[in-house]
Formats: sequence, C-alpha cells, structure tokens
Amino acid sequence: MSETTVHAHLADTATGLPIPGDPEFSSFEDERLHRKQRLAAAVRIFGRYGFGEGISGHISVRDPEHSDLFWVNPFGVSFRRVCVSDLICVDSDGVVTHGMHAVNPSAFAIHSQIHRLCPNSDGIAHGHTRYSRALGALGRLLEPIDQESAAFHRNQVFFEDYFGPAVDLDQGVSIATELGDRSAVLLRHHGLITKGKSLEEAVHWFLTFESCAQVQLLAAAAGQPRAMTAEQAALAKQGFGDRQLARFSFQLLWEEIVHDEPDFLDE
Repeated sequence: MSETTVHAHLADTATGLPIPGDPEFSSFEDERLHRKQRLAAAVRIFGRYGFGEGISGHISVRDPEHSDLFWVNPFGVSFRRVCVSDLICVDSDGVVTHGMHAVNPSAFAIHSQIHRLCPNSDGIAHGHTRYSRALGALGRLLEPIDQESAAFHRNQVFFEDYFGPAVDLDQGVSIATELGDRSAVLLRHHGLITKGKSLEEAVHWFLTFESCAQVQLLAAAAGQPRAMTAEQAALAKQGFGDRQLARFSFQLLWEEIVHDEPDFLDE
C-alpha cells in the first residue's frame, strides 16, 4: 500500500485536518466589517460563558487599514448585550474616533500597548475569569497535563507585579513587554490576557486557557496530575497549538451565536 493511500484521510495542512485557509477580502471596508462582527460575536460568547465581571473584561481587534487604531467593546455595556453598533474605535492617544460610548481606561492602557509592541498580533482578549484568577493566586502556569494545555507549552508567561488596576500606560508597557511573542500572560491578582494573529485565535486561546486552568485545578485537588514529557508536550502542541486550528475552532462558536443571537449583528 502506498504512503499516499495510507495517509489519504489527512489534509494538506499543518495539523492534517481539513481546515480552510484565512478569509480574503476585496477591500478594507469588507475586512473591517468582518472583524467588527467577529468582535461583537466574541464579546457575546464571553457573556455566554459567564466571563462578565462588572465593568471588567475587554476584547480588541486591530483595524485592518490603520494599524494604530483598534476596535474594542465599550465601557459599561454588558457582554450579553453588545452589538456591532456598540463597538468603538480607539487611537493611540485613547481618543474614541468611531462610536458613541466611552473606552474603558484599562482596555486602553493594556490593549494599546500590546497592539503597539506586538505588531503581528491583531487580536487581544482579557478577562477576570475564575479559574485563571485561582491559578494566578497560586502563582502557577498551565502544566501540559493534556493535549489542550500543551498548546501553551513554552508559550505562556506569569506576570508577577501588581500596582493596582491597570489604568496607566506604564503598566500596559510592562505587560506587553513580558508577554512578548507568547500567546498568554497570566497576571497575579488580576486575570488572563491572550493574543493572536487574528481575533479568532486570541479568543480561542482565552477559552482554552480558562478551561485548562479548571482541569488543572480539579486534577490537583483530586491527586497528583501526571504531566507530559517535554517531547510529548511538543508533539501535542504541533496540533493543538496551531493558529489555523484556533481560528477554525472559533468559527464553530461563531455559527452558534449567529444562530442563537443574531441581533448582535445590528449595525
């Protein structure tokens, strides 16, 4: 039997899965609308997962035409109610250039600096979720105890410093610098930040990290989890740490939220 026949069930992608390529757009306007719709969907998905914590939590995506601008959910609007029309565009000085709402000072301080210092990352997600906060209180990062957590093998960092709510640019710079080219930074006493080449990727990493934090805490409470070897973790990361897989995984959630809550698309 030929090698081609043996592997006929595998697609010609990094993971061997039949994942479509990145979408293509004929204009900045089309791509901007696409990003805004995905952003509003991501915020609704956070609401569905119970990631709302009062005014805390924000997701952003870089504008496709103007790299110094980013779109973000507004201050004081529930994750469960955000629509495309609620989104705001913010410049490098913290001025809202498009939209009717105010920007969360923490969103500007954190997201503006990550977008500035990590130019290859167009999507950023931040929240004060319970399992990540618990893991941060313990001063621990994810261990590769399963395939999903292996996505963060050598791709996460712990941010130890805490100087109150992150509302000044110096804190944003420190966080962005510590994050570097990694996908996730866990902030002690604060929460979780993930980023990705696309918004979809960043949101997938956030959902996965939070789920993995829950699994790790449950396993540790029940006994002594057995982590993968470094070789096993690297092999698992090749699949579960793939950015195309992350983007496509978000697509499944997109289809769910469009079906269940199509009002978020209101412009």
